[in-house]
Amino acid sequence: MTKVYQGSCLCTAVSYELSATPKAVIHCHCSQCRKGHGAAFASYGSVPRSALRIVGGSVHIKTYASSKTVVREFCAQCGSALFWSRSQGEFANWVSIALGTLDTPFLPQKQKHIHLDSAAHWYIPFNPCPQVD
Repeated sequence: MTKVYQGSCLCTAVSYELSATPKAVIHCHCSQCRKGHGAAFASYGSVPRSALRIVGGSVHIKTYASSKTVVREFCAQCGSALFWSRSQGEFANWVSIALGTLDTPFLPQKQKHIHLDSAAHWYIPFNPCPQVD
């Protein structure tokens, strides 16, 4: 039986389920992810778009095209960053989930930090994740 992961935004206006385990877990330090999350980095895991089901509050999800090929989705009520995806190209049928919005415990098998060249100048890793390819 497939494990179902549940998640929601800060105000719980938006809730969702994942019918697949998130893969390609990354902690992105690019400036867009830092600004979108208001933190040193953003943590995401990806699933096929068909594995994401919005359970409640789809009317509260707003989109923002942060580049020509990337669309970010967030809750219009509380501002929680929820998902991002490519609007075209090889991975257009996948969606990346902001892992901080998961309500179901999740421990990835592999994870890595990316775009460290763009890391916030004030970011000092306490116990960094190993670089895994």
